[in-house]
Amino acid sequence: MMPLFSFSALGLRRGKRWGAGWVEGASGDGGWRAARGFFARVTFPGWGGVMAFSDGVARLLWPEALAAAGGLGVGSVGGEPGGERRLSALGDAVGGGEDAGYHLPVLEEEVVAALAPASGQRFLDGTLGGGGHAARLLEAGAEVVGLDRDPEALEWAGRRLQAWGDRLVAVRASFSSYPEILAGLGLEAGLDGMLFDIGVSSHQLNEARRGFSFLRDGPLDMRMDPDAPGSAAELVNTWPEEELARIFYEYGDEKASRRVAKVLVQRRAERLFETTGDLAAVVATVVPKRGPASPATRVFQGLRMAVNDELGELRAALAGAHRWLKPGGRLAVITFHSLEDRLVKQFFRHHSAAELDRPEWPAARPNPECYYRLVTRKGVVASAAETARNPRSRSATLRVVERLG
Repeated sequence: MMPLFSFSALGLRRGKRWGAGWVEGASGDGGWRAARGFFARVTFPGWGGVMAFSDGVARLLWPEALAAAGGLGVGSVGGEPGGERRLSALGDAVGGGEDAGYHLPVLEEEVVAALAPASGQRFLDGTLGGGGHAARLLEAGAEVVGLDRDPEALEWAGRRLQAWGDRLVAVRASFSSYPEILAGLGLEAGLDGMLFDIGVSSHQLNEARRGFSFLRDGPLDMRMDPDAPGSAAELVNTWPEEELARIFYEYGDEKASRRVAKVLVQRRAERLFETTGDLAAVVATVVPKRGPASPATRVFQGLRMAVNDELGELRAALAGAHRWLKPGGRLAVITFHSLEDRLVKQFFRHHSAAELDRPEWPAARPNPECYYRLVTRKGVVASAAETARNPRSRSATLRVVERLG
């Protein structure tokens, strides 16, 4: 069977992200056309693919998606015969925007600019996910240790990133456990950078069987590690009313947290909660609809953060990062919730202050825990172009510090 995509990259060297070359693809009428454009080589078992670049956006053009696009074909770019058809139009038509169907990394360019990866450097991606950020680090020639507690994410990223061979070490683990992982790999010499991208992936939200979303009815689970104890159903069906109210308020900013918790406890006495749809429907009887968002949005967020101990994971990960960074190495953290962002902001501010001062002290004193220099004094947020392409990036905030010598 003829592969859907084959190409020769003229002048594209291994390790370089972009190059100009000829691409041959199957058009809708069964013929072959050629297009000249900017792309990077992506290889998977049994086939080759193309990463098209246009309008400042990288899109992985998957064979399955191209086949479904039918009559589009590839067309021509840059004045070659066959008419003018932009690669960006092809990317949009085949659904570019979900990072090869798993997860679209947020603030990708900003992360790369902050970490400045280069050949021979070593990085930790503590939240590997779909491998989007890790791919950019690997493309620059760096080595990456990638962690994720979701086995589906590891499997996906492993396939996607296998072209880089042993420059990627992927381990199933929570991101707070990186000290044990790095020590086990003999990496005490230190890292050039660390990245923590906190939150749920698009894949987890989109898969009903994972139980993260109220938009798709499924088992009430929400565990990023499906083998971990304590699903969302167990939490909702067993936790005291006061604890449920607390997590809905603290983690979800739900103003009706007490009323929601009371109704859930009353209902579970009659019938236990088993599905996301059931829980969302009961919450909707208590919480008034606020604009386009579902009344269950904040409750589901609070549940997810409690089930996965997301704040505890973040605190533990931040606490020891300075021990693993080389002087000049950078720590980048992406958060999606004001509580998480405030935690990171305050942590970075304290550990980058050269002196500490208190009203009862006669003078300021040196800060014995000053490990960093602030790289981003304000949180970096997604551009208008990125939020239009990926609405889930609207709540993302990036903060970066650099290890002092």
